[in-house]
Amino acid sequence: MNLTSPSQVKDWCIRNDFHPNRVLGQNFLIDRNALDAILDSALEKSAEGVPVLEIGPGLGVLTEGLLGRGCAVTAIEKDPVLADRLKASLGDPERLTVLKGDALDFIKQGACDGFPMMVSNLPYQAGTRILIELVERVGQGAAPETIVVLLQTEVAERLAAKEGSKTRGLAGVRVQLDYDVTIVRKVAASCFWPRPEIGSTVVRLVRHHRNDGVGEDVRRTFRQLTKQAFEHRRKQLGSIFKGVIVSTARAEELSNEDWLELCYNLQP
Repeated sequence: MNLTSPSQVKDWCIRNDFHPNRVLGQNFLIDRNALDAILDSALEKSAEGVPVLEIGPGLGVLTEGLLGRGCAVTAIEKDPVLADRLKASLGDPERLTVLKGDALDFIKQGACDGFPMMVSNLPYQAGTRILIELVERVGQGAAPETIVVLLQTEVAERLAAKEGSKTRGLAGVRVQLDYDVTIVRKVAASCFWPRPEIGSTVVRLVRHHRNDGVGEDVRRTFRQLTKQAFEHRRKQLGSIFKGVIVSTARAEELSNEDWLELCYNLQP
């Protein structure tokens, strides 16, 4: 089956009485140019033997592309029907391991640790949470060096937003603590089936290692401060943290360096 052919994808779903699940964020990529953009952003033309984590493979269009470039893929699929069919549908490749279950559970269990790269078309509903849980494994020395993901455009822009931007939010601040974030390209809603209501964007995260020396105590304070601040983002920090922080700035105005300085100042 040509996984970038809308007619063939729809035909398979009809023949197998499979109905894409909106709750699981099942919007299958059916555009060859978008697929190549993801692969080119993540890999050289050949990446023989490179271990890659993929979350939410669906019918396997990205899985097939990664295998075609020589990667050893571990794919986590929550939908039991898709998980059970994935390996056989791609010809039982030796370099493909399929884990059936919730990616968030696998991340917490450490099953996603140690991969140098993660490449995924993340499910819409849980994509941000999956990404945050994964990158925060940095503190255990277990997060990927490179992450290339397809996300809702609104989410991607928040991840890449710099200080002072109205789109800057908690997810972007946490990701940028350890990763440089680059917008690669937008992908129209018409490139998916079923067609989602909004478009998506390919985003690339690369570990910058500037904060490798930040200890777990400071990271814990960082998570607590930023969470509380962005829950009240319209307020000045001095109002949120009365008697602790003296500042007229709002959460989105601070750089990650500013946040870290506050965290260090609050350490006993």
